[in-house]
Amino acid sequence: MLTLYHAPISPNSRRVWITLLEKGLEFELVEIKIDGEQFKPDFLVISPFHHIPVLVDDGFNVVESLAILDYLEAKYPTPAMLPKNAKDLAIARMVQLVTVNELLPATTTFLPQYLGLPGGDPAKIEKAEHKIATVLKFFETLLDHRPYFASDNLTLAEVVAGTVVSVLPSVGISLSKYPKLNAWRDRLIVRPSWQATEATPEAIEAFKSIVVARMVQ
Repeated sequence: MLTLYHAPISPNSRRVWITLLEKGLEFELVEIKIDGEQFKPDFLVISPFHHIPVLVDDGFNVVESLAILDYLEAKYPTPAMLPKNAKDLAIARMVQLVTVNELLPATTTFLPQYLGLPGGDPAKIEKAEHKIATVLKFFETLLDHRPYFASDNLTLAEVVAGTVVSVLPSVGISLSKYPKLNAWRDRLIVRPSWQATEATPEAIEAFKSIVVARMVQ
């Protein structure tokens, strides 16, 4: 049995959760509350860097979400979620890595807005807005006549980028200048896997409490 240790507010966790659902796999979902549970000795045994998500498969522990996605794709290749063509595969990988290395760090600048808290440093916000715009323009150029990045079917590029791009409008980042990307997002958010993994208001409030507690320390 596969076991996913996750936090519902985490896009890193969500991308694995969505992949498990899209592949139709049976798995157990174990929530790790990031108010300190991630530092408990039992969890550090399977995640020595105290990060989530972690996938446990018959005693084999896989950390780092991109490694988990590769593991699932290799072990459970149906439905295929990576293109075989070299150019298409490169596009999918670029989308994944640009999301992780460029888009997600910039998006975290808007975490206060997402949680309904006072905004952050205006200079940092302006810099993040520029970085996000650069990424969105790049993604727009990568989308072609096909409904997904380099594929007619959902890929791991969607799983990674879609869990970040889908929340941008909620923090005031409009996708109206990117019609192909906006239509791509619309296709994703109606999928059952996206709706099933959407952070609940309770999860958002719980995370907000943790953030506020850390701000006043």
